[in-house]
Amino acid sequence: QVQLVESGGGLVQAGDSLRLSCAASGRTFRSMGWFRQAPGKGREFVAAISWSEGATLYADSVKGRFTISRDAGKNTGYLQMNSLKPEDTSVYLCATRDRAGFSMAIYDYWGQGTQVTVSS
Repeated sequence: QVQLVESGGGLVQAGDSLRLSCAASGRTFRSMGWFRQAPGKGREFVAAISWSEGATLYADSVKGRFTISRDAGKNTGYLQMNSLKPEDTSVYLCATRDRAGFSMAIYDYWGQGTQVTVSS
């Protein structure tokens, strides 16, 4: 089992920045992903990072604005979000994956999410 707790969400204005954190505890994992889900919409992949190598993968919609990183010593992942837009408003969730390789959908454990609201 992996327990995940997200933090760092909030209400910001368009153009502002936020940094989300995802604290993990329990068993080890191979990668961490960030997803978002807006009301009435499906879950959308945002970014992923391999835990040992630090390789990253981004959705086109956030490439160049968001940066995923991790502190393996603290077992914590981060999502730095810059130049936020109203369409970035969502609940942001982190997830971990035990299997090798990146995935934009198949993850094993999920956090509860943190709300990000961007006003225009």
